[in-house]
Amino acid sequence: MPWLILLLPLASAALIHLGLKRNGTLAAWLATASALATLVLTYLTPSSADPVKFSWATFEGLDITIGLIRDELAMNMMLIVTGVGTLVHLFSLGYMKDDEAKGRYFCGLSLFMFSMTGIVLADNFIMMFIFWELVGLSSYLLIGHWFTKESAADAAKKAFCVNRIGDWGFMVGILMVWAMTGALSFSQMALPEGVPAIMLGVALLCVFCGAVGKSAQAPLHVWLPDAMEGPTPVSALIHAATMVAAGVYMMARFFFSIDGGEHAFSHLAELFPAFSFQTIAWVGGVTSLLAALMATQQNDIKKVLAYSTLSQLGYMVLAVGLLKPDVAMFHLYTHAWFKALLFLGSGAVIYACHHEQDIWKMGGLFKKMPITAITFALGTLALAGFPLTAGFFSKEQILDVAFKQDKALFALVVVVAFLTTFYMGRLFFITFFGKPRTDHAEKAKEVGPLMWLPLALLAIPSILAGYPFVAEAISPLYHHHPFKLFSAAFLASILAFAGGIALAFVLYFNKDEDALANQPVAKLFANKFYVDEFYAWFVKWFINFKASIIAFLDDFIIGGLLVGGFSRITATLGALFNRAQSGSLQTYSYLMAVGIVAVIFITVFM
Repeated sequence: MPWLILLLPLASAALIHLGLKRNGTLAAWLATASALATLVLTYLTPSSADPVKFSWATFEGLDITIGLIRDELAMNMMLIVTGVGTLVHLFSLGYMKDDEAKGRYFCGLSLFMFSMTGIVLADNFIMMFIFWELVGLSSYLLIGHWFTKESAADAAKKAFCVNRIGDWGFMVGILMVWAMTGALSFSQMALPEGVPAIMLGVALLCVFCGAVGKSAQAPLHVWLPDAMEGPTPVSALIHAATMVAAGVYMMARFFFSIDGGEHAFSHLAELFPAFSFQTIAWVGGVTSLLAALMATQQNDIKKVLAYSTLSQLGYMVLAVGLLKPDVAMFHLYTHAWFKALLFLGSGAVIYACHHEQDIWKMGGLFKKMPITAITFALGTLALAGFPLTAGFFSKEQILDVAFKQDKALFALVVVVAFLTTFYMGRLFFITFFGKPRTDHAEKAKEVGPLMWLPLALLAIPSILAGYPFVAEAISPLYHHHPFKLFSAAFLASILAFAGGIALAFVLYFNKDEDALANQPVAKLFANKFYVDEFYAWFVKWFINFKASIIAFLDDFIIGGLLVGGFSRITATLGALFNRAQSGSLQTYSYLMAVGIVAVIFITVFM
């Protein structure tokens, strides 16, 4: 079964690319059937601690295998990938029905499902890295699906290039881990004694670079918001539940491997230096805060959700840095359902409003799209951590862990919780309440069953997935950490939610313009702290600086001293010898006599 789970999406992609690309409808249904089959197989496959594998290549001291791991961590992640993936395929049947390149689109979806499945089931770092790069290729193809649109093509290139930076560090980290442990297989990985702590810390941070790129953590977060140029179902699949979560999953897999299956991650602090964990935690915390601030002033409905994803990924990375990868995976699990719901809900809104994405050009959609509005509201509540929703349970655990280990990070997380409620309240009030602000909003109507059915199905785990009887049934890893009703974490969470929704209501309910838009700080948030502009300036400066150095080396060193110098020496010597060729027999005789005397002198006296 694990091999079928891996190879079915590949077979679907191959069939579509080689023969069915022009028949978009058949390609769409084949890809959807493949996704559904992998979901069923994932559900039927029992978890096991023993991977299935075979040897691929053997060198001295290195055995590279192709293996599939089937433990609780992998099979739960596969449930997320295949569950969300199947619903995204179903939604795409309606959303992409009129697209001219529908066959190519569904081919890309199948290729992505194959690549993501490979990451999740890989039993060693080499295999994971191969599929890691395939996910990068798949996302490039899907983000740039509408490649004739310049912004989409640029976004695809940006995502591909930025991820290569993180992947370079990831590759270095893999090599360092292999050098220290002598193993690449997760089941055989154990840190030997005597390795300098600084080396372990550097190796951990290099591995973390892969997560910084793929999970869009600062400073490599800039690709994710631009990736919203792809079709909205792609945003739901890649940039909400699966691809961007791959970095968090990879770090959890690494920690689970080093931990040896004991699930007592606190002893990892004895193996790795404190600065490595603190760096990971603060990168997640800072990313979470910056992204939440940026989201407060975005007007593109998909970009608000994109920055929300960045912020929630920061929560997960923070939990990993606090040595709680199980808590991070729990939030990944709950977040996948309600964030996919929100992205697909935004897709339904965009589709109904004739592909309008500006929330200030919507309004009054609650009455016109009741199913979409209600499911979107449930997703919003779950994301904001409203009590008894799925997001509440997982966020509460992160708050509790932060409160116990680092009060500064706890304060940061509470601020982010307040901002999350605020910007999601802003988005919901502007989009679904008030009066329609354009003709497209006025004429909007509820989407068809192919599009609202996935929303209804996703709304169920968005509410129930965090409850102990559901979470622990999915995976024993998600043991429910009980929290006290009047604990600091619980009270801070409730106050953050109440404050955020109240402020959003006052500023944006039934309003036709943003009261904060002209404030200097709001402009800073709207322009994303000018990070993209800084990167553009830096790249331009670096290219010009490099060009000036190359020009100096080429003109002065190579042209002036080396090539030009030798040419001038040759010309000078030629001129000297040219003068010796005077055409005078008397001079030639004199020079010959001098030469004979010199030869006799050297022969006799030297």
